[in-house]
Amino acid sequence: MEEDFAEIAHIFKAQKSLVRVPECDENLKMAVLASWQDHCLVDLLHRWQEGELPAQIGAVISNHSRGPNTHVVRFLERHGIPYHYLPTTKSDKREGEIVELVKDTDFLVLARYMQVLSSTFLRSYGKDIINIHHGLLPSFKGANPYRQAYQAGVKLIGATSHFVTEELDDGPIIEQMVDRVSHRDTLTTFAMKSENLEKQCLAKAIKYYCEKRIVRYSGNKTIVFG
Repeated sequence: MEEDFAEIAHIFKAQKSLVRVPECDENLKMAVLASWQDHCLVDLLHRWQEGELPAQIGAVISNHSRGPNTHVVRFLERHGIPYHYLPTTKSDKREGEIVELVKDTDFLVLARYMQVLSSTFLRSYGKDIINIHHGLLPSFKGANPYRQAYQAGVKLIGATSHFVTEELDDGPIIEQMVDRVSHRDTLTTFAMKSENLEKQCLAKAIKYYCEKRIVRYSGNKTIVFG
């Protein structure tokens, strides 16, 4: 079988497999970056604990402090997952330290990490990074997409998981989810509905990636196999 696949790979100039065999392939290793909001991080951790995400978690890194008795820190300690608190400033994003901490991972997940990663960081890490954007891209890029959507009077609010590129919020889209809103909704209910979408949308993107269901093509597009 190995010889047959090697011959096929040679014919099509294939460099890597797009198929994951659960019984044979090791789980990919990821690190998670998060800021002060916990909803995506907590959801991700619990899905991982329940075996829904075929990945290893190498570390959780945050630019916001979490006390020793918080739910997240207790969870990580119970499962032996390192937690690194790296406070950032406008002039120092601690990117060199982050690169060192994640150098042995296969990919990164930004679970509402509210820092823009520099092109230097992206080149230094050199592997895939998955982000969850709390808006329905390509609309409402950048900061405060809840407020942007609310002020625009939209009837659908959404969340987008995508690969990170040097262009802010413009990487290849992996998954999008939407929910209906109306004139009865407030900015607060917009945010609540969006946060629920964000958790689901990010989890799906991680699962698709770990199961090698995603093919990138034509620069900024993806095919996601069901």
